Amino acid sequence: MKLSKISKLATGALLGAALLGLSACVTPPSGDTPSAQSTTQEGYKTYDQGTVVDEAEKFFGGASADLAEVLDHVFTDNGRNPQAYIAGEEASGAIGVGLRYGKGYLYRPGQEPVRVYWTGPSIGIDAGGNASKVFTLVYNLGPTNNIYRRYPGVDGSVYFVGGIGVNYQRAGVTTLAPIRTGVGFRSGVNVGYLRYTREYTAIPF
Repeated sequence: MKLSKISKLATGALLGAALLGLSACVTPPSGDTPSAQSTTQEGYKTYDQGTVVDEAEKFFGGASADLAEVLDHVFTDNGRNPQAYIAGEEASGAIGVGLRYGKGYLYRPGQEPVRVYWTGPSIGIDAGGNASKVFTLVYNLGPTNNIYRRYPGVDGSVYFVGGIGVNYQRAGVTTLAPIRTGVGFRSGVNVGYLRYTREYTAIPF
């Protein structure tokens, strides 16, 4: 195995361990989920815009004009009724090529939250175990198991206002819109893909 690959895997293991050892930014679910306001033609419940805004503000610690503008951009592009959202945290770093590791809970109306992990390569200059919060809106997911796959980034989808930004990821008809803050966003705008899994893995590829 080449040294560069060993370095990347070692970095990934360290970042992943740092992430798992962090004091959780995400409050463990209580079993209660926000209410839904509508249902798709396929029978999947969705969240209404007001609920999404309230949950995002609560997650990031308060309302802001930047967050409101980014959310409005996502609603305009993808619709105001996502089928799910992921509230989580992630760590990123770089030795040559950046790596990103995250964990969180997938929330759907009327269902118990589901644990989800993600990892993938990124382009960035950050080093070490920088952590950030991530709030991801999920559109056209269908069955919950559809979340567990690779989601490539969409070219030209980066939108950044102040200290908050979003870039889209898409696989089939499903679109993810991860909203990040600060350094966590800047080092993640060029993510080639993120792989979402049921269990933590140190292998990012």
